[in-house]
Amino acid sequence: MTSKVVVDGATYAVTLESDESGGYTVWANALRGCVSEGDTWDEALENIKDAIQGWLAVRAEIERERATEV
Repeated sequence: MTSKVVVDGATYAVTLESDESGGYTVWANALRGCVSEGDTWDEALENIKDAIQGWLAVRAEIERERATEV
């Protein structure tokens, strides 16, 4: 199932799937490797917001490091 979440004013498409062991796995479609999970649908959506913020913070740090290498 596809849904959308808003993080820092930007909207991200996410995909949720129910997990065999219960709960949900969710990933941000446009952010490679950005995955989270939750026991409920709502918890999974909240957790992916945190994961997206972390993913974006790491990307920003990598870009800063690359800029100082030049």
